[in-house]
Amino acid sequence: MASTSRVASIDLIRGAVMVLMAIDHVRVYSGLPAGGPTAGIFFTRWITHFVAPAFIFLAGTSAFFYGRKHTDLPRFLFVRGVWLVLLELTAIRVAWTFNFDFANYLLAGVIWVIGWCMILMSTLVRLRPRTVGIVGAAIIALHNAVMMPLITHTQGLAELWKILYVGFFNGPVAGTPLIVLYSIIPWIGVMAAGYWFGTVLALDAARRNSICLRLGLGATALFLVLRGFNIYGDPRPWSATPPMPALLSFLNTTKYPASLLFLLMTLGPTIAIIPLLDRARGRVAQWLTVFGRVPFFYYVLHIPLIHALALLVSLIRLGTVSPWLFTNHPMANPPAPEGYTWSLGLLYLVWAVAIVLLYFPCRWFASLKARRTDWRWLKYI
Repeated sequence: MASTSRVASIDLIRGAVMVLMAIDHVRVYSGLPAGGPTAGIFFTRWITHFVAPAFIFLAGTSAFFYGRKHTDLPRFLFVRGVWLVLLELTAIRVAWTFNFDFANYLLAGVIWVIGWCMILMSTLVRLRPRTVGIVGAAIIALHNAVMMPLITHTQGLAELWKILYVGFFNGPVAGTPLIVLYSIIPWIGVMAAGYWFGTVLALDAARRNSICLRLGLGATALFLVLRGFNIYGDPRPWSATPPMPALLSFLNTTKYPASLLFLLMTLGPTIAIIPLLDRARGRVAQWLTVFGRVPFFYYVLHIPLIHALALLVSLIRLGTVSPWLFTNHPMANPPAPEGYTWSLGLLYLVWAVAIVLLYFPCRWFASLKARRTDWRWLKYI
């Protein structure tokens, strides 16, 4: 029974974050800015900040449990990592843009970084889980202090640092159209910490829930103290002075690259809620669990679906499909044309429609994976 609850908790969290992720990806095609200027737009973006940390952290946890059942974990992680990187640069890139302008735009998004982290994890998992966890925690805790001085003293490696750390802030990687949205550091640390976390979830229910509460609430408390006094962990201090209200400024931590405070703010509550999910029942939990069982399948489907819904919305509202929807989203597109931008209400309506439509193919694929354990290639999707 403990094992069933544990897996259900992981799937439930993954399903919830996949549903939240779609909000921000609908926002991409709505023309609304990321994070402001109103509180409604800010929190529409902020709630989706929990997605990447939870998804990458639990990818590490899933790797731990895969390794308990199979002997090919290093090979599995390496092959799946390469597969994810290639898909990000091809099929997923086309889904975002609905164009084939590869010569001028490639996106290194979340699937890219998960792929590279899996490739690196294929070596790390040869170590003990505790050692992997220590490495991950050190990367998460120290990168804000270590990385920028290191980059300053190794300027000849500037292009490599775009991939490893600074990302899109210094433009595309030289000689390529590649824009790095998710840099490898600190996300490899998050996946490594998640791998160790699998040892926690393997414990009996009482010990597991106790540790999850202490870890989660402790991380959240540490965030409040470090952020409250602007001690350490984010390059962007918060302030009670305008133009941003104090609460919004306090929560406006740095995602690219993900700061220590960003990760404490998001992973702390995620871990703390796991004991509650052991008791989650009902139709909503069942729906979310379906998405959580097939997260990559969901991801590959949801971007072209949302993009297609945006074309339909444009046709209904404007009488034509806006050419803006075929530009290089989400990182190299121009501002939305005048008169195009959606209301928040329309954004959430399109999001709800997308989630309902996604449920049925995800349920079918989850059932297929459960039935066809002999189709070994399904584990890569």
